[in-house]
Amino acid sequence: QVQLVESGGGLVQAGGSLRLSCVVSGSRFSIGAMRWYRQAPGSQREFLGKITRGGGTTYSDSVKGRFTISRDNAQNTMYLQMDSLKPEDTAVYYCNANTSEGDFWGQGTQVTVSS
Repeated sequence: QVQLVESGGGLVQAGGSLRLSCVVSGSRFSIGAMRWYRQAPGSQREFLGKITRGGGTTYSDSVKGRFTISRDNAQNTMYLQMDSLKPEDTAVYYCNANTSEGDFWGQGTQVTVSS
């Protein structure tokens, strides 16, 4: 019954910003680490970053310095703040969460960056 629901995707111009949200529901246990991924057409899924329950973060080289992950444990929500967006950031963005019940994925949200 654990579900992840993403929102915030859309169309933005190069150099602009966008904030994605991922809300976890249905879990009766604490949410551990959460992660963001993306997948462009014709490409494999790419790891973007990770945040622990305590708020410690790790980023891939492709987005560090431009993307910031945060979370609000009281609202079971993780965020991805994306700044200085580039056309190559265009992809479907997915969130992932770990709990004692298993490993869960969101449905994905489309981000399109125009040149």
